[in-house]
Amino acid sequence: MSTLEPAAQPKLFKLWLSQLQMKHGRKLVIALPYIWLILLFLLPFLIVFKISLAEMARAIPPYTELMEWADGQLSITLNLGNFLQLTDDPLYFDAYLQSLQVAAISTICCLLIGYPLAWAVAHSKPSTRNILLLLVILPSWTSFLIRVYAWMGILKNNGVLNNFLLWLGVIDQPLTILHTNLAVYIGIVYAYVPFMVLPIYTALIRIDYSLVEAALDLGARPLKTFFTVIVPLTKGGIIAGSMLVFIPAVGEFVIPELLGGPDSIMIGRVLWQEFFNNRDWPVASAVAIIMLLLLIVPIMWFHKHQQKSVGEHG
Repeated sequence: MSTLEPAAQPKLFKLWLSQLQMKHGRKLVIALPYIWLILLFLLPFLIVFKISLAEMARAIPPYTELMEWADGQLSITLNLGNFLQLTDDPLYFDAYLQSLQVAAISTICCLLIGYPLAWAVAHSKPSTRNILLLLVILPSWTSFLIRVYAWMGILKNNGVLNNFLLWLGVIDQPLTILHTNLAVYIGIVYAYVPFMVLPIYTALIRIDYSLVEAALDLGARPLKTFFTVIVPLTKGGIIAGSMLVFIPAVGEFVIPELLGGPDSIMIGRVLWQEFFNNRDWPVASAVAIIMLLLLIVPIMWFHKHQQKSVGEHG
């Protein structure tokens, strides 16, 4: 009975693997995004939704089971009171409203700062472009928590900013910036500006600048050309960057907790208090479900815009 040489075995394995990839590779590539969504979105969502319909209990985990088997019968108990509690207590409504407000204003600030930065990077010399991009993303290489603590040192009463302003003679006494809403805005804008810069930069370098030259040759002023030609062509990057800033900013916890004051009641802080301080996992899960439903609206709008853009460009 003949056996394969050792050198021939890897070749046969590679041949079998290539045939398998040709046969099932397309299906696997198509299935990967769905597997990703099921494992990292749908299953966690269903678990949180299940907890939101339970009741608080002094147990581990601290909630009751929805289905119980006793005396040969299956009983199902669904508690909708957790969602009703969100409508009864104005604290939750204020937290949602303030979170959306802070996220929206922070997104606008990131856009006003990020667009000029992206423009400067896109129109820089090719030799320096990579260096500028590196400077944009370099802060992300350090710990997010350390960067927030650094801002605490900058914004406190005897911090770098106040000492510098006192030295210049601009102010007579330290400004109270830390533990205010202004500090929250500063922290969020600082943390998420790179997420605005990169999509806009990608859109800017893809522009056909012959269209800009044509508009200028036809007598359009530079400012009008910018708003009527360049901005519409980079609309996809603007929307993508806005989503990358707005969505995580709504649920931000670390920045409001460390830089904000008692008035900075964002939904991330409410979730933390319900989960860890009150140990009321069902109510916390209901809060998370409502927050997710609120965020689905801009996500669906972004998806619709992307499909429309793909259709317009063939």
